[in-house]
Amino acid sequence: MTLKLNHLHLKTQDPDKTAKFYVDTLGAKIVNKNANGGYRLDLHGLSLNVSDFLVEQKREQKYGMEHIAIDTDELDSIVEKLKAQNIHILEQTIVSGGRRVCFFEGPDGVQLEFIEMK
Repeated sequence: MTLKLNHLHLKTQDPDKTAKFYVDTLGAKIVNKNANGGYRLDLHGLSLNVSDFLVEQKREQKYGMEHIAIDTDELDSIVEKLKAQNIHILEQTIVSGGRRVCFFEGPDGVQLEFIEMK
């Protein structure tokens, strides 16, 4: 059996604002905007679907997600960029292997993490 990640879906009350956050803050690219107002983004090879609740979906829907972790070789400068944009820093700490990390808050309370590359 072959398995491959297809996409990560973020549900939000404001897809335009959320897509803009991922484009402006994390360098995502807009692949397309669909008829229901949702977006398909390319976040450095990870496909992100961003939408409000889907009318056609029968199962329970929830906003948000736990977190997305992104490697960076420029942790200090990217943390300064977050601070300059008044983005809420949740925690800066050191994890296993001695790598520094920065957790911060995106739209709808989604937590994101930058991990220092060694």
